[in-house]
Amino acid sequence: MRILDQIEPKNVLGFFEEICEIPHGSKNEKALSDHLVAFAKQRKLEVIQDASNNVIIIKEATKGYENAEPIMLQGHMDMVCEKVKESNHDFTKDPLRLKLNGSILTADGTTLGADNGIAVAMEMALLDSSDIEHPRLECIFTTDEETGLFGAEAIDISMLKSRKLINLDSEEEGIFTVSCAGGITAQSSLPLSYETRSGEVFELKVSGLQGGHSGGEINKERLNANILMGRVLYELAKEVSFRIVTINGGNADNVITKECAATIVVPCGAQAKKVLSIIERIHSTVAHECKVTDPAVEITAQPQGKQEVRAFDKDTTFRVYSILLIYPQGIYAMSMEIPGLVESSLNLGVLKTEEGSLRLTAGIRSAVDSRIYFLADKVAGTAASFGGTTTFDGYYPGWEYKAESPLKDLMISVFKKQYGKEPVIEAIHAGLECGMFTQKVENLDCISIGPDLRDVHTPDESMDLDSVKRVWDFLLEVLKECK
Repeated sequence: MRILDQIEPKNVLGFFEEICEIPHGSKNEKALSDHLVAFAKQRKLEVIQDASNNVIIIKEATKGYENAEPIMLQGHMDMVCEKVKESNHDFTKDPLRLKLNGSILTADGTTLGADNGIAVAMEMALLDSSDIEHPRLECIFTTDEETGLFGAEAIDISMLKSRKLINLDSEEEGIFTVSCAGGITAQSSLPLSYETRSGEVFELKVSGLQGGHSGGEINKERLNANILMGRVLYELAKEVSFRIVTINGGNADNVITKECAATIVVPCGAQAKKVLSIIERIHSTVAHECKVTDPAVEITAQPQGKQEVRAFDKDTTFRVYSILLIYPQGIYAMSMEIPGLVESSLNLGVLKTEEGSLRLTAGIRSAVDSRIYFLADKVAGTAASFGGTTTFDGYYPGWEYKAESPLKDLMISVFKKQYGKEPVIEAIHAGLECGMFTQKVENLDCISIGPDLRDVHTPDESMDLDSVKRVWDFLLEVLKECK
């Protein structure tokens, strides 16, 4: 049963709940894309769907707004698919199970997808309306944002008339985002050599970390489980001669990894007996170090009994834990122009054992293009030092701040009337599709807003419905003032 039917804004939240019933993780947006096309056709609106499943829906101006400048509204269809370890949710076919606590909406054990389903819902509500005043609306729904802004990169918007864009992918009410970082994804591959080993097998696990968005929360100094596992293995190697069997952590380069697991095999006898005490000591040390950033950190070792296994050989084991020990992670540079803004960072989001190779996937971000490429070289050089190779994809440009912005001035004026105060104007370290659109439309005037979302990209993701109502009312007033 739907739980949002009687909550304002009913039209927006009704469409949001509808979206939650359609699986729409990154790379799996086809069903939602087709749903939007059908939605537009039912309302006899002009609609374009491209080969990347991006959708553009156009609604002409209401009476009295025929001569007003058109407005682009934009959000992305895809969501990050993360769940708690106890969940059996299948993101490819199961609807999200929503939970409401007062005005706070979450999903049961999974990400909520409010990033960026609420933008899709707001656009749908505007397109569906018969009583909202607005200029010509050019509503853009992109795909594959979370894995590298690929939909925004591929979409052709040359047929659109607007030179003003309101992006609805921000996560804090009252903050107008006017600039963002660019970035690139690094894929390193480390070759693996194997041998057969007999001994005591242990399952090592790093868990309990807070994780979070690698752009918006990299400044919080939260631990990355992949990097921490490298430290754990390096410390263990000082006293125990083990071999790694498998090592895996994380699912996305833009998520600070919360968990990492490694299976190792240790010679039976005295060395195997040391493992548990060493792991306990490492856990105690790390827990003290990160008592503020990651107070629930767990580092454990579970004995699996004596086994004969196919494991990495001695040299490969050394190369794997060593590359994790020195791999660049976290903040590289702070902005000297905008106080408190992270300028450049890296995040090792995925570590995966594949047949014959270890894959390391990292997200690189910077407000300075040249630093993106410098950090890319740093990653490539690190991998090469251990016999690995690196490729890059998913480059997206930054969005440069424009001091002169009529759209920003209008929105500030409306905000002051509604809220009785000035909004916060900020640049962010996270990537936004605005950077892609500013590359496609010369002199594009754009701004990004959104309601209060918390813990995006994690199973704790939540959305404040009271905030949604205020932001919706604000957006309607902005459109009304666009005569």
